[in-house]
Amino acid sequence: MHELVGALRSYAWGSRTALARLCGRPVPSAHPEAELWFGAHPADPARLRLDGRNASLLEVVDADPQHELGSVAPAFGGRLPFLLKILAAEEPLSLQAHPSAEQARAGFRRENEARVPLDSPLRNYRDENHKPELVVALERFEALAGFREPRRTVALLHALGVPELIPYAELLGAQPDSDGLRTLFTTWITLPQAMLATLLPKVLDGCVHYLKQSDDESASAPKEFVAEARTVLELAEGYPGDAGVLAALLLNRITLEPGQGLYLAAGNLHAYLSGVGVEIMANSDNVLRGGLTPKHVDVPELLRVLDFEPLEVPIVAPEPLGDGAFGYPTPAREFELRRFELTPDAEPVEILDGGPGIILCTAGNPWLRHGADELRIAPGGAAWVSAADGPVRARADADAAQVFCACVHDR
Repeated sequence: MHELVGALRSYAWGSRTALARLCGRPVPSAHPEAELWFGAHPADPARLRLDGRNASLLEVVDADPQHELGSVAPAFGGRLPFLLKILAAEEPLSLQAHPSAEQARAGFRRENEARVPLDSPLRNYRDENHKPELVVALERFEALAGFREPRRTVALLHALGVPELIPYAELLGAQPDSDGLRTLFTTWITLPQAMLATLLPKVLDGCVHYLKQSDDESASAPKEFVAEARTVLELAEGYPGDAGVLAALLLNRITLEPGQGLYLAAGNLHAYLSGVGVEIMANSDNVLRGGLTPKHVDVPELLRVLDFEPLEVPIVAPEPLGDGAFGYPTPAREFELRRFELTPDAEPVEILDGGPGIILCTAGNPWLRHGADELRIAPGGAAWVSAADGPVRARADADAAQVFCACVHDR
């Protein structure tokens, strides 16, 4: 068991306060801080504290995968199969989806054959892996995720009272299924700029009018789609003239309360809007973007990977496991995530029965014990547990603490 120092990533949508405050650093930070990575991803591996020096977790795992990963090493090519993060979104992330494993392999091979450099901004596939992901809210977390049930979307389009939206509502109403959603999304995301420049302002006016009506205290005032209308206006302010603003009308608008999770499998269109959370995913950097970003957008490739089946709101409720532990079950074989609420004066709790795993602190100053060794971690701090390490137990100090434990599902 060794201390693990996360790699700080700065993106424009990040926060100047959230990660700095969580980690006990001065606020505001000099630059927007978006993610703190704990893993062995080649783009930015975390650092292990070993014998007074910092060592890349990626290099340590590569040097002896059997020692660090144990029996799971062969199944994942000798690589740690998950990436753990703390994510802080002050502004919306791009409208995006991730490929399946088969799609990732094919896309990676195709771009290699086309000699697209791995670091090219035009590259879609940077590895051969899929990227299922789970985010657990540390505070209220807002997101768009998965295509809404079509009949509710038809109701939304009518509720906005925009005559120009009626043909689109009728199109989806005549075919309220995945094929209808595919047709409408494809139509909107590929609208010529001149048509978009005419339609989008009408939609925004409709959202403003709807919200004004909703502020009316009368019982008949519309309330059902307030969050959706506000989100469209906010996205349009940040990304004027972007077709992704229209696409947002088709997606589930989700609010996670602290402790709730959101799981996204391959092909689910989504955009995180704001909030702070712990995120875990398969160790991949494959993203297909459809809008709401200055980065590379490849609509044909996005359409190739999207799953247009209407999605029930994919919230993962925490599953009580006893002793202040909560699980977040998902079908992903690369990772498993648990949350532990540690209370002062309580007996130490077993966090992990053996590695490979990462233990991340998000509140308090808990102590971790492995055999005779103890390690204290602070918020934003973590520990790496190799396969050669035995069970790790944790206890709170004078104050309550919160830790997350990430490990491989197929251990």
